[in-house]
Amino acid sequence: MRLSDERWRELLRLRAADPGAINRAYAARRRREQLLSPGGTLFLIAADHPARGALGVGGDPTAMADRRSLLDRLLIALENPAVDGILGTPDVVEELLLLDALHDKVVLGSMNRGGLAGADWEIDDRFTAYTARSIADFRLDGGKMLLRLVDSDPGTVPTLRASADAVTELASYGLVAMVEPLPYHRDGAGKLVLQRDSASLARAVTVASGLGVTSAHTWLKLPAPEDSLALDATTLPVVVLGGMPSGDPAADLASWGAALRHDVVRGLVVGRSLLYPPDGDVAAAVGAAAEILEKTR
Repeated sequence: MRLSDERWRELLRLRAADPGAINRAYAARRRREQLLSPGGTLFLIAADHPARGALGVGGDPTAMADRRSLLDRLLIALENPAVDGILGTPDVVEELLLLDALHDKVVLGSMNRGGLAGADWEIDDRFTAYTARSIADFRLDGGKMLLRLVDSDPGTVPTLRASADAVTELASYGLVAMVEPLPYHRDGAGKLVLQRDSASLARAVTVASGLGVTSAHTWLKLPAPEDSLALDATTLPVVVLGGMPSGDPAADLASWGAALRHDVVRGLVVGRSLLYPPDGDVAAAVGAAAEILEKTR
């Protein structure tokens, strides 16, 4: 399912001439009955980076800026039957809906994109995209929130509170709340650096697990840890995130595979690593990730 010139022009026509087509597409989407695949896993493609101004992949700082290219890559990824669905902001989700690409797929709406990449206020990550109410109204399957924890930055506090409220509200609708807790610190130059050590990740896991009035519908989205400590810290279902591609796809796959063997880990949520592989072969990259997931179950 490629994005032909004809389909691209029709998408642009609908955007300009028929905005009501979006609500009709939300209403018409066929929802699948179960969140998990028959094998008990969940494999999502992440496409919420552009809304936070995070456009770079590898050495190209604007790789994700070309929307037609991004959508074409997403269509290729979604064609693989092992891909359960998408995690995206309203603009991307709606474009895929208009392209008739989300029937029988899991759709998680990305909620807080206000912490623009590189901004002084980046850690004060305001909720600027989907709300819990809109996710329910649009018949999506849940919402995702990014929760970067920086002890030295008070911007962490409003994001923490807003995330707790979102977990509570999503649970009231019986919808998944996927929380991505990432511990960061600022280096000597003030740059945010992800703390990947097991103790920091375990602490982040315990903080995220206690958000909201119930954890009944909470999932965690975590980087592949160096050992099992962070994964041992929770009973909540976990998906492994892809993160920034390392430039070595084989190493990325090996890292994900090790984490996928843990009992609490249910699957993968990967974006740039699969959509922008070094060799440009999106279908092969997605297929390799799907194979790793299947082998570890």
